[in-house]
Amino acid sequence: MDFASDNAAGASPRVLEALLAANHGAVPAYGADSYSAHAKKMLNEVFEREVTAFFVTTGTAANALSLGALCPPWGAVFGHHHAHIANDECGAPELFTAGAKLVGVDGPTAKIDPAALRDTLKEFPAGIVRQVQPGALSLSQATECGTLYACDEIAELSGIAHNAGMAVHMDGARFANALVAQGCTPAQMSWQAGIDVLSFGATKNGTFACEAVIFFDAARAKDFAYQCKRGGHTLSKGRLLGAQMAAYLEGDHWLDLARTANAHAAALAAGLQDIAGVRLAWDAPANQIFAIIPRAADAALKSADARYYDWGSRGLAASQALQPDEVFIRLVTSFATEREDVQRFVRTVREAVG
Repeated sequence: MDFASDNAAGASPRVLEALLAANHGAVPAYGADSYSAHAKKMLNEVFEREVTAFFVTTGTAANALSLGALCPPWGAVFGHHHAHIANDECGAPELFTAGAKLVGVDGPTAKIDPAALRDTLKEFPAGIVRQVQPGALSLSQATECGTLYACDEIAELSGIAHNAGMAVHMDGARFANALVAQGCTPAQMSWQAGIDVLSFGATKNGTFACEAVIFFDAARAKDFAYQCKRGGHTLSKGRLLGAQMAAYLEGDHWLDLARTANAHAAALAAGLQDIAGVRLAWDAPANQIFAIIPRAADAALKSADARYYDWGSRGLAASQALQPDEVFIRLVTSFATEREDVQRFVRTVREAVG
């Protein structure tokens, strides 16, 4: 029973087959291949406009390189305190921006509150030489608490950022899961809502190692190829990235994979919420579940070799304070999650609390 991370799953069979097919023969290197060209054309169709896309191997690279393109070294990147760029990327955003400052913004369940963003921006007025200048806003979709920004919420936050002279980046590591959960289009959840650059995640949802950095304004990507090369993210066998992305997108495979992951999470949440002594912390409609469970259930799950993260108290409101006999955990499902594992997990918790 592995619910620790959707990174733990391998690739979908379609992506694996595409990699094997792309392995044959000699093609131009460093991304100048037909597989990458085809995948980029497909992204134009997905987002309903011409985009400028670059393929990299990790989400950290996608985020850090994106922010490096948007924010100067003397700038500030505003994001939620719990954002992945702030807590889980080992200073990569600071490195690839050559020293830009990350500034945390408040908001419940890892979603930036518009009023909090306005208040924070007041502390960083443009033109004051002694402090960093407003550079970029970064939004996580889905958030680190599994919550989602509706398209109108993205538009409101993007408008605040643009009015402050900043560009807007979206960390879309779970973009597909958020998209199918909300029933909107990729265009509506990105550039139509004001996103300037998107880290389009695929690794958590069915590829081996492939993310896309998507610019909705080609002018912002003017020097990005040099940034990728300097950062070690220009692969000689770039066709292996293009082949993964093309197979991922073909026939809406990426959306089907996300729907499967979300359905497993919904089944897991439905099973847990009916058990006495178990509390779901908040609504998380994609593929992450945050649950407060009795310590007895935690012990039984660990004895059954279940894997998941103890989430401490991150994101919990004061009214949700943990009792001494409770543990707050995060559970993540993927396209490869087994239905039997979901059922076994719920059964183990139910039996433990008796």
